[in-house]
Amino acid sequence: MSIEFLERKDVDEKYTWDLSSIFKTEEEFEESLEKFISLSNGIEKDFKGKLKDAKSINACLDKLKDILEAGSLLGTYAYLALAVNQMDTESQSRQARISNIMSDINSRLSFIESEIIQLDEEIIKEAIEESRENAKYLEDILRRKPHALHPEAEKTLAALSNVLGAAYEIYNRAKLADMDFGTFTVDGKEYPLSFVLFEGKWEYERDTKIRHAAAKAFSNKLREYQHAIAAAYNTQVQKEKVEANLRGFGSVFDYLLFSQEVDRELYDRQIDLIMEHLAPHMRKYAKLIQKIYGLEEMTFMDLKLSVDPDFEPKISIEEGRKYIEEALSVLGEDYLQMINRAFDERWIDFVQNKGKSTGAFCSAPYGSHPFVLISWTERMREVFVLAHELGHAGHFYLAHKNQNIFNSRPSQYCIEAPSTMNELIIANYLMKNTEDKRMKRWVLSTIISRTYYHNFVTHLLEAAFQREVYRIVDRGGAVHADLLSKLKREVLEKFWGDAVVINEGAELTWMRQPHYYMGLYPYTYSAGLTIATEVNKRILKEGQRAIDDWIEVLKSGGLYTPVEFAKKAGVDITTERPLLNTIEHIGNIIDEIIGLTEEIN
Repeated sequence: MSIEFLERKDVDEKYTWDLSSIFKTEEEFEESLEKFISLSNGIEKDFKGKLKDAKSINACLDKLKDILEAGSLLGTYAYLALAVNQMDTESQSRQARISNIMSDINSRLSFIESEIIQLDEEIIKEAIEESRENAKYLEDILRRKPHALHPEAEKTLAALSNVLGAAYEIYNRAKLADMDFGTFTVDGKEYPLSFVLFEGKWEYERDTKIRHAAAKAFSNKLREYQHAIAAAYNTQVQKEKVEANLRGFGSVFDYLLFSQEVDRELYDRQIDLIMEHLAPHMRKYAKLIQKIYGLEEMTFMDLKLSVDPDFEPKISIEEGRKYIEEALSVLGEDYLQMINRAFDERWIDFVQNKGKSTGAFCSAPYGSHPFVLISWTERMREVFVLAHELGHAGHFYLAHKNQNIFNSRPSQYCIEAPSTMNELIIANYLMKNTEDKRMKRWVLSTIISRTYYHNFVTHLLEAAFQREVYRIVDRGGAVHADLLSKLKREVLEKFWGDAVVINEGAELTWMRQPHYYMGLYPYTYSAGLTIATEVNKRILKEGQRAIDDWIEVLKSGGLYTPVEFAKKAGVDITTERPLLNTIEHIGNIIDEIIGLTEEIN
């Protein structure tokens, strides 16, 4: 079997994103970089040591907005160019150069926050009253005031930001540039293997011999790098613990949740309730997969199998676009116009090529439009993946149009609500437009195996594992490869019980996701989907009123805390009810899939 995996220079350009919408030429990029450096020099010269009253504070912040916008475009351009080809040395050099310049400028401009944070609260409140544009930035400073360090210490940390973020860079470089998975052989036949091929194809392969052989070859390659990756991860969590201590937080959890504006109760509840109440439903689903495929034993290697592998349609990018446009049109004309622009103006990178980042993501620089990375595999489920990323795009597109750069970024807790909402809307559309029982079962099983499994199982189990790591670090301990694998295996075994055999290699799943280098991010997937599930119920029941509320929430950017964000959308996350409702909803879908399977058979 031959799968062509092209060099970046050889792929069809029309299926790649067009970064010229940020900078048309390298010369334009360099000019913008010079202007960015000049602006930062100017603000340092004009305001350093002079932020003493409301007037000077707001004058400084008005200029800071321009610097942040310029930096957003420069940083995104460098990052996105590298994301599609991690092996390109020119992109590596540009990214490294930009990172160094950003670190230097962040260090030199750290005086802004340091000087403001040391002022009397009354002066800061006066500045807030005089400029609503700068209010959010200043309110955040007031919040951080108890955890501020000496200005020189803040300057030093800012200067070291590039180095302090190195663990993530090391992880990515090892995963995407150094790991060569080669091929694996089954019955004398050779098959190609890579991160993208394994996670986009072989995990779903219905032939058990091929699927298991791919999983074993994949985990064997991961194992070769486990100690280096573990060292990078331990560096990351130790750094976070040091920062938590320096800033006077009681624990690393408090430190990491502080920026999300979420308390420990919401965080622990998300993990504990899902581990306890969702596990029985997912074990039932695993047993259904085992029965459909006649597997002697259900293993971790079999969990991505489709309920009906013969049914999932192959789909072109153009066909996928039609589904997305028709389904998401429910969100209104402005939202649909954004979707059309994303396709027509090449906001999306679809192709698979050597060195491209795995998975899918959306990057939304302030001052330009969002960009979406995906590796299209011509499977119908990619419609859900693309709708998910376009949910992020729609969120930031609306937030950037309606908020300045200080107000545009929502809490990480809310980030995954708009993306998962779009997946549910796609499912609504597909269910409404078919009477075919197999199609209904495919849609429902995709919602379980992709939307809810991905967010409520894959990422939630990451979160449960991550919590154990931080508990060790909080007690002054460190982690290494053997311990990380042991912790991961224990979490998997606790969730799946005796319904799934956790085969050798499954414990190395901790090496597959970059989320561990992004603070307490993994649990927010299920938190966002909980909000989305409840809002989706409102849309199905109330129609336009619920949609209008949702669009207004998307426009709000970072104006609200997570509790306020959810409340504006009609969901009360201060109680466990929304989460329990969502878990019950997942259980009902699984029961419906089982019922349809019996009818079809």
